[in-house]
Amino acid sequence: MRWSAWHGLGLFWLAVAGIIGGGAVTLQVLGPPAPAHHDAPASSAAPAPLAEASLPHAVPAPAPPAPPAVADPSVAGPDPALLERSRGFPQLMLPKVAADGRAARIAYAAPAPPASNLPRIALLLAGFGQSARDSGTASETLPGPVGFAVSTYAGNPAPLIEAARARGHELFASIPMEPQGYPLNDEGTRSLRTGLTPEENQTNLEWALGQVQGAVGATGASDGMRGERFAELSAAFDPVLDEIGRRGLLYLDPRPGRPAARPGTRAVDLVLDEPPARAEIEAKLASLERIARDRGSAIGLIGPPRPVTLERIASWARGLQARGILLVPISSLIETAHE
Repeated sequence: MRWSAWHGLGLFWLAVAGIIGGGAVTLQVLGPPAPAHHDAPASSAAPAPLAEASLPHAVPAPAPPAPPAVADPSVAGPDPALLERSRGFPQLMLPKVAADGRAARIAYAAPAPPASNLPRIALLLAGFGQSARDSGTASETLPGPVGFAVSTYAGNPAPLIEAARARGHELFASIPMEPQGYPLNDEGTRSLRTGLTPEENQTNLEWALGQVQGAVGATGASDGMRGERFAELSAAFDPVLDEIGRRGLLYLDPRPGRPAARPGTRAVDLVLDEPPARAEIEAKLASLERIARDRGSAIGLIGPPRPVTLERIASWARGLQARGILLVPISSLIETAHE
């Protein structure tokens, strides 16, 4: 019995030694086991994330092609060859067509973007120069294509005019004319009126045109009024348009929707700040965009400059290109006869 126990124990240790020896041989053949990666087992590894650009929702919508930047947006200053001294007011210089055929409507036009199929909008701010502070803000914050109609009653507009010209703003001479509601609404002693003689109106027209040199055109928008009553009388208004055209100027009619009277003239489509309230201005701007999309172009009138108007226009203009509409100078939207 005792020998049988020792015999069994010996067989047990012999088996253990065999197992250990076999394991050693196996390790020599197969090599050591690969180290375990407890943080990322191969059987449960997550797939690599897709690049963000490959996700459908991450692809941005294509933006409308932007026109090439204008190298020099400034507007040319007064050219002596395009000026002559007024007979009635020797201290004033009036626009004229140069001997070589050059005219203010071309010489003082702001650079326009290249031809495009995108709808185009132009804006005119009237009453420029009435308030030096608000006019300075307008020049600094509004985009260059926005044109300025200089008030004939501005105290010292020269510094404002030069700053505006350097930033690419086209200039228009405001022509004060008899408005609706006259004499309760009065544009002053130098306004063109239905009760004056043609000679008196010619004198007042020369005075108005002489208040700003280097203007690309003229307009009846003046200090918040639009000269409707005088412009309705064709016998009085037609000679004014004749004189403006003879002097090489464009004319922008501030009465919305009027058909072009002749080459070199056009009417605005909307007055944007009547009343000058935020909600009203935004609604009118949306309407102006619809007109531009329907007709290809539109012109809006604003002014005189007020903080709420300037803030709304500047904010609106910043997103205009992204909505597929170009803001352009007024001169680019007024058709003229062949030069």
